[in-house]
Amino acid sequence: MKITFLGTGTSQGIPIVACNCDVCENGSMKDHRLRSSILVEDREQTIMVDAGPDFRQQLLREKVRKLDAILITHHHKDHIAGLDDVRSFNWYTKKPMDIYATARDQDRIKIEYSYAFKDNAYPGTPKYNLIAIDEEQFIIGNMNIQPLKVLHMKMEIVGFRISDFAYLTDTNYIPGSVMPYLMDCRVIVLSALRKEKHVSHYNLEEAVKVLEFLRPDRAYLTHLSHLMGFHEDIEKQLPDFIRVAYDGLKLNIE
Repeated sequence: MKITFLGTGTSQGIPIVACNCDVCENGSMKDHRLRSSILVEDREQTIMVDAGPDFRQQLLREKVRKLDAILITHHHKDHIAGLDDVRSFNWYTKKPMDIYATARDQDRIKIEYSYAFKDNAYPGTPKYNLIAIDEEQFIIGNMNIQPLKVLHMKMEIVGFRISDFAYLTDTNYIPGSVMPYLMDCRVIVLSALRKEKHVSHYNLEEAVKVLEFLRPDRAYLTHLSHLMGFHEDIEKQLPDFIRVAYDGLKLNIE
């Protein structure tokens, strides 16, 4: 199984106009982050976790020509704002895109993309096949996928474990009931927004403490704002088994 980090950044703390911060101006390519998303591939299936505003740019960059499904962690705009662009895959495959999301997140998708759900939708609008998920494991091709319910402040969102890989973004609390699914996981990706505390995201110190408790073979930090600082400087502060993910990073999970 191959994991590609399509994006490792966030809309949090990113100036839209005339940014002149040191990270944006003087950072390496590893400091230039699109909104967080990953691509998961095996021999049969290609799936994506979240489809934010940078969806099209990310897939063009990675030359993705096949996409079987999209898993949604939650309905915030930086995680679903790219769903309109599935229309290209609709045209190519001649079928709707499978979208796996909770009932709450499906309701939000139906509001955000109401034009796609009309009985007489305009030709060329995106087509979705919404598939409900909760806490039960489900299967896509040969991938066994375990939803992991965590908290984004008071909002319940979904992380995912696929084989020995787990992906948890936009969280500041992992319930005890979820911990057993992570204790034997070899590779864990966890969000860390910045160094200062935040009301709904782990900061760097908190994310490191969680990962030191879980102690996977490898761990990666994602969903970083430019307020975190430079990629190279952050990595110097981390235990050897924790690295900072960057856009385009590829992992092979055996």
